[in-house]
Amino acid sequence: MSRRRRPAQRIDPADLGSYQQAMRRVLTCDLITRSRPRPGVLAHVLRWADELSEDLRDLFGHTLIATTEHVRLVRAPDLLDPTQRQVFARGGRPFDRRRLAYLCLLLASFQRSQVEVSLADLIRHFAPSANSIDGLGYDPTDGTHKAALVDVCSWLVEHGALHVSDGSLEAWAGGTGQADALFDIDHEVCEVLFRPARPVQHVTGVTGLLVHHPAEPTREQTARRARRLLAEHPVVHYADVTPDVADALRTPGVAEEVAHLTGLTVERRAEGVLLADSGGLFTDRPFPGRGSAVNRTAGLLLAKIADRMETARAALTHLPLPPAPDAHADLVAGIDSALPREGVVDALAWTAPADAAAAPEPATAPLIEQGRLEAMVDDLFAEFGAASFTAAWQRDPRGLLDAALELLTDLLLLRPVPGGVLVLPAALRYRNIQGALPQRPDTGMLPLGLEPEGT
Repeated sequence: MSRRRRPAQRIDPADLGSYQQAMRRVLTCDLITRSRPRPGVLAHVLRWADELSEDLRDLFGHTLIATTEHVRLVRAPDLLDPTQRQVFARGGRPFDRRRLAYLCLLLASFQRSQVEVSLADLIRHFAPSANSIDGLGYDPTDGTHKAALVDVCSWLVEHGALHVSDGSLEAWAGGTGQADALFDIDHEVCEVLFRPARPVQHVTGVTGLLVHHPAEPTREQTARRARRLLAEHPVVHYADVTPDVADALRTPGVAEEVAHLTGLTVERRAEGVLLADSGGLFTDRPFPGRGSAVNRTAGLLLAKIADRMETARAALTHLPLPPAPDAHADLVAGIDSALPREGVVDALAWTAPADAAAAPEPATAPLIEQGRLEAMVDDLFAEFGAASFTAAWQRDPRGLLDAALELLTDLLLLRPVPGGVLVLPAALRYRNIQGALPQRPDTGMLPLGLEPEGT
């Protein structure tokens, strides 16, 4: 039997950077069109479509849909994750349940024979479906309902499913007279926006749309799961995964394959592995950075936590690291509770078997108490001045602390426990973060900034 070749090895070394850039685009952009994320990206990705499709299928189990007009990666998800909602968002705000429901109903209302549709006709078809669902509904006189519909239509326009050919969504939203909008429908984009692994009428629960992990997976199945974790998460701690996946990640080869595909750098520690991106583009949550006050505060908070660990390590309490919060189970229960049983085709129904995965490896982590965290934020306010944390937070240091801890939890750097947080190993990568405040003008405070040490 011939050995499987290394990913992307048939790419000429002179072209490898171009291929890696295309791979990063596919993995980080939910839909690529001629104008999205910007002109020129589609042509660049299509140049490598065959190679990308092969590597994504062989190494991750993903499916790449590539046409002359768009590229869409259909992932093979292992778990449900609340951060997946970021795909459905407008202006950085994830869709709530109403917006997600409206999006599904609007897509379902498009008739294949339709080439264009007015907003008024769209609402005429959509409203009865929404009003037939208990707790949802659509009331044109309710501002929250109208705002939700505008967000969903704008999302479809941004993704190329709809094109405004006349009128304006903004004018309709403002309620000016008989304002309307006329849309052209791109049915091909509508089709690729929703590509489940199995028809939803053939599954008895949402886990039927996920990858099934057998009790005794093959070596390649385990390696694929490990690669997906590396590509989807900022860091993979051995204590958070099953022993077989941890062994695959410890063995040289799996992480290096993903690094070779993406152009990222492997960082290994005793506690886990991550792929570092010096360009800061292979992520939906850049950190650290000069972004929001929450982002900046989270970075400075890590620096203070690192100082505490270096100066008082012996005094710190170490606690067993609890399993990662099982958001997956909560999401499965919530989604399945709303499953319309009458819509399932019993003769074709498929139920996902329960996974029989072994327990992750035990580990401990140092505890930083809630009171000390609050004192750290108070010190930051005293050091930089309340005005440095923007008007939204300068009178709410406790709220800013909660928001910063939530961000650090999402980034797998801290884990909340009763009475404080446990510090995960990757957090100490940021121990040298410093606050960088430019010279203050005579008129007052400047915003807080962050720079890693040595820049």
